[in-house]
Amino acid sequence: MGSITLKKVTKNFDEVNVIKPLDLEIKDGEFIVFVGPSGCGKSTLLRMIAGLEDTTSGNIEIDGQDATHTPPAKRGLAMVFQSYALYPHMSVRNNIAFPLKRAKVSPAEIESKIANAAKILNLTDYLDRKPGQLSGGQRQRVAIGRAIVRQPSAFLFDEPLSNLDASLRVNMRLEISELHKSLATTMIYVTHDQVEAMTMADRIAVFNGGIIEQVGTPLELYQHPVNKFVAGFIGSPKMNFIDVTNDSNAQTHSLGVRPEHFEISTDSGTWQGTVGVIEHLGSESFLHVTIEDGSTVTVKADGDCPLKYGDTIYLSAPEHKVHWFDKNGLTIKNAAP
Repeated sequence: MGSITLKKVTKNFDEVNVIKPLDLEIKDGEFIVFVGPSGCGKSTLLRMIAGLEDTTSGNIEIDGQDATHTPPAKRGLAMVFQSYALYPHMSVRNNIAFPLKRAKVSPAEIESKIANAAKILNLTDYLDRKPGQLSGGQRQRVAIGRAIVRQPSAFLFDEPLSNLDASLRVNMRLEISELHKSLATTMIYVTHDQVEAMTMADRIAVFNGGIIEQVGTPLELYQHPVNKFVAGFIGSPKMNFIDVTNDSNAQTHSLGVRPEHFEISTDSGTWQGTVGVIEHLGSESFLHVTIEDGSTVTVKADGDCPLKYGDTIYLSAPEHKVHWFDKNGLTIKNAAP
């Protein structure tokens, strides 16, 4: 079991309220990602769930039991940090075994659990090496292995891939996702990288200023954001926002268009623009276009797009692909899927 329920949870540091009253239910076996910009409260909440930060008010329940004031070691959770936190003088085997030895598990059971974790994480051939002899990705797998042997009811990941280079991050994303499928254990994963969130999560909780703006599946957040913050945070490149005037009530609104939903013409369209920098990525290109109001929008085009810097073009977007927002940034109407 690994269900976690947060009820009106808050966190203050002195006079500063960093987590406002927050409710969230995390289902047993779910992979949920906390995503948001730096300082939004996502890591603080993860540490509160782990018991590493006190809860100012509210309740944290684990498998239906109040764990708000339960010590971290007795919550049945395992945390994997951004820093690998490995003992450099110990072998991989002993690093993985460390929590089991502290719990006075029998040597035979320790060896069995080490072997199982090493097999799952492809570390069998590295058990006698020291952390200094491993790559960054291998070290992170050792840290995960140390968590696996504890057989927790839930894994808590705090930006575990941020120290890895781009290619290793892609590989580790896949490995952690595969691990979740094979273990079928609850996982809470904190990141500021929305690509990680979109590719790994069953559900995503989008944080902003100590609150959760929206919780949903990756596609729900992408297709039906509740406000401009979620719309602009989910998606890469991010959604473009263009100010418009609604003549029916003279209230200024904005509309949102994703880069892939613009239509490009050299003859006519809704917005005239000038092509700036073009990012050629092989199979696709991203045009940075300055439109008439002086704002710059990002437009996705084919990889062999013939346009060049300084060209004048016209942009349009099908009405059913446009998102509309009111003056407070709340969604009036979302684009059709």
